Amino acid sequence: MKVLLLGGTGAMGIHLVNLLEKRAETRIFITTRKRRLDRERVKYLQGDAHDLNFLIPLLDKESFDVVVDFMVYETAEFNKRIDRVLERCVQYIFLSSARVFANEDEWITERSPRLLDVSKDEAYLKTDEYALRKAREENILRQSVRKNWTIVRPYITFSEARLQLGVYEKEAWLYQALQGRSIVFSRDIANHYTTMTYALDVARGIAGLIDNPKAMGEDFNITTTEAYTWQEILDLYLMVLERELGMRPNVKYTDTAINLRFKSSQYQVKYCRLFDRRFDNGKILSVVPGLRFSHTLDCLKECVEAFLRNPFFRPGGWGARALFCKVSKENIPRSEFANSREYSKYLVLRYAPWWAIEVLKNRS
Repeated sequence: MKVLLLGGTGAMGIHLVNLLEKRAETRIFITTRKRRLDRERVKYLQGDAHDLNFLIPLLDKESFDVVVDFMVYETAEFNKRIDRVLERCVQYIFLSSARVFANEDEWITERSPRLLDVSKDEAYLKTDEYALRKAREENILRQSVRKNWTIVRPYITFSEARLQLGVYEKEAWLYQALQGRSIVFSRDIANHYTTMTYALDVARGIAGLIDNPKAMGEDFNITTTEAYTWQEILDLYLMVLERELGMRPNVKYTDTAINLRFKSSQYQVKYCRLFDRRFDNGKILSVVPGLRFSHTLDCLKECVEAFLRNPFFRPGGWGARALFCKVSKENIPRSEFANSREYSKYLVLRYAPWWAIEVLKNRS
């Protein structure tokens, strides 16, 4: 069996590749914009999977059995490409997101209301924000004459390389903490329940759906059933950091999330992080009965410890760090910046008045 992963170099993709490598007679191909070294049954295909001039000839040449799509598309872009992809593979697995769901007091299932279908926020519905985009792309799949697709919906995933706090990646909040500066967090998000699932568990769920007849034309939420407040998640982070570093990072709380100030980032807070999330994973367990989910807090603790043994931050994150410094009244020295351009951007966000930052961000 030949499996193609589009954009499969992230937290879930890395684990999925490792799982598929253990399967006899399975060859894995991964699109990537960077040059990477092949392994015995893993071949990297350098190119941009957004570019149909790269992707379609590739699909025609290799004749893949399964395509697992980790890419993020604008709705119009997805609509333009999907039929051409579906007709060139036996099974197409689309990575949607459980962010598509509206606020729900009950356990969220695959049939729970989606924001796209029930929201009354006309300004929001006019956008192609992530949750709306994924729901619209799900609709496009359902309306296709072909039914060789499978929709999977992770929620917030974590791994040894990805550790989120509210809307912030580790490149923002954890970087600041390791530099001895304050973590900035908001009480409104802290009090809400979230679901965080280990990326390896999600990869196991996806692996169980590959070449599975029961997965065709179906959708699956791949999440744990556990839920914790973001304050509980933060407390765990602080506990591990204090034990490993010998100091407890300072936390500066705001009443409301900083991102609510900005048009470009407000919706992830309003229509995700300020919702309480609890998921029913009965459907995926019925189709992949051997699937087990790790205990969230124990596994999250192990991932933080693993990261601290070998810390690595991706480039970027300066915008969030600048806003953290603006709130905490702290500063980042010039020596931490790779170049003067990054430092200049930091200074603008750090010292400009809030109204000016809002204007700059809302134009983006």
